Amino acid sequence: MKYFGHMLFALCALSFAACDNTETYAEQKEREQNIISAFIEADTHIEALDEKICHVGRITVIDEDAFLNDTVTRCVYDSVKSEYVANEYVKLNTGVYMQIVRRGEGEMLTEGKSKQIVTRYFEYNMATATITSRNTSTDYHRFPDILDVANNYGTFQGSFNTSLYGGGAMYIAYASTAVPEGWLIPLRYIRIGHQTKPDGGIARVRLIIPHSLGQVNATTNVQPYFYEITYEAMN
Repeated sequence: MKYFGHMLFALCALSFAACDNTETYAEQKEREQNIISAFIEADTHIEALDEKICHVGRITVIDEDAFLNDTVTRCVYDSVKSEYVANEYVKLNTGVYMQIVRRGEGEMLTEGKSKQIVTRYFEYNMATATITSRNTSTDYHRFPDILDVANNYGTFQGSFNTSLYGGGAMYIAYASTAVPEGWLIPLRYIRIGHQTKPDGGIARVRLIIPHSLGQVNATTNVQPYFYEITYEAMN
């Protein structure tokens, strides 16, 4: 795996060199925020096994109030120049940074409803600059992760389904059926369904998730993770 945001990589190396058993939780959180800030400013390219996975690019952060006016984060890429014309992420009050690349087709998961959702994703540890799990390649795990999700009147709850395929990449990686809370946040804004027209597509989001809303390794090590995730209705 390769990482081309040299500024972030250098920061990570210094952070880990300075990290020891005497580091306080406050210092760990400050280190995490420094990693996030550097990642936002860097022109990051993510690769794995010489495969180009994602051009994250330099990120423009918009606040939640601005986002709630239209719930749009502009994502416009100029393939000729290989750069973003617009690359907006909203910083939510939870600490999650979210870009809705594609809102998706279908219906919102409204209050009192539940649904099985098929997810394809890759997970990138921003502190170590490595892809740590993924179900978009058979080199990691060939099966998607299935989420059993319910909107309990405004509160989203979810678990990874293990009855199908024995569980997906996230379950295999962390031996837990608990869906990271950060994964559920986009469900307030996207539609869950299937692609029904050539210019449509299932919902796709990009997330920077701080340790407090991440999986067990993120929480234990106080590290932020970057994700790109698609959400599609199971049936």
